[in-house]
Amino acid sequence: MTVTLDIPDELQARVDAIARRSGLSASQVVADALDKGYSLEWQERFLDKVAAGLAAADRGDFANEDDIAQVLNKYRPD
Repeated sequence: MTVTLDIPDELQARVDAIARRSGLSASQVVADALDKGYSLEWQERFLDKVAAGLAAADRGDFANEDDIAQVLNKYRPD
């Protein structure tokens, strides 16, 4: 089904920016917002966090063995 909407330019710019960053089409971005509840704000924050994680990985900022052991043992009995 095809639906045509008139939305403000600022909102269209946000949809287009999310589409470019995520590799999705503008229609997919809007469909995710409507179908899955992924608001534009949520999608923008998610993409910001992904970008930050990739930048950290590019810098070599990874968990060390002690960090991993702490997480794995967090709920294990002593």
